[in-house]
Amino acid sequence: MNITIIGASAGVGLETVKRALDRKHNVTTLSRSEINLSSNNNLTMLKGSATNKADLIKSIEKADAVIVALGTGKSMKPTTLYSDFAKLLVKVQSETNTQIPFIVLTGFGAGESGQYIGFIMKLFFKFLLKDVYADKTKMEEIISSSKLKWEIVRPGLLKDKPLTEKYRVETKLFKGINIGSVNRADVADFLVKQAENPTELNKYVSLSNK
Repeated sequence: MNITIIGASAGVGLETVKRALDRKHNVTTLSRSEINLSSNNNLTMLKGSATNKADLIKSIEKADAVIVALGTGKSMKPTTLYSDFAKLLVKVQSETNTQIPFIVLTGFGAGESGQYIGFIMKLFFKFLLKDVYADKTKMEEIISSSKLKWEIVRPGLLKDKPLTEKYRVETKLFKGINIGSVNRADVADFLVKQAENPTELNKYVSLSNK
């Protein structure tokens, strides 16, 4: 199938490209930075911005599913990247009436899940990630209230460890949910498999290796 991955140059996005190619999909990527991968006949790399209408439309025009893995790297400065993208995506959907699924990566701590993180993580969010996650929350709200076919994926603390394909998937928030760390490669595995068969549409999915 044809999968578009937006925000594919690093982190989970890059791992998702690798996983999608491993599973023999045709992959189109959209990112502002070069992607450090060997050439592959199944890979089309577009350099551009997810908040540029022409770039976004070009990247998704042949897609059967889209994975959104936008990130701001290690920056903890205030941003509007996520909400700006979400507004544009909703506008594009309204104009094209696209019905393909969008699997959107945020993080555990965005939206209502912020009430279910531990004390230490709450301090970390309050003093370091508050602004970034505030905009991720805005993105969630814009997308979930739209006519898009959406699924929002909230992994725990990301780790650079090998793929295990063994991770916990939670679709409801509850006291003691205890979403811990999760391998980026395992998050990528879940994103690709949901693109193949989106079983959790219109749901918020939490991911953890524990």
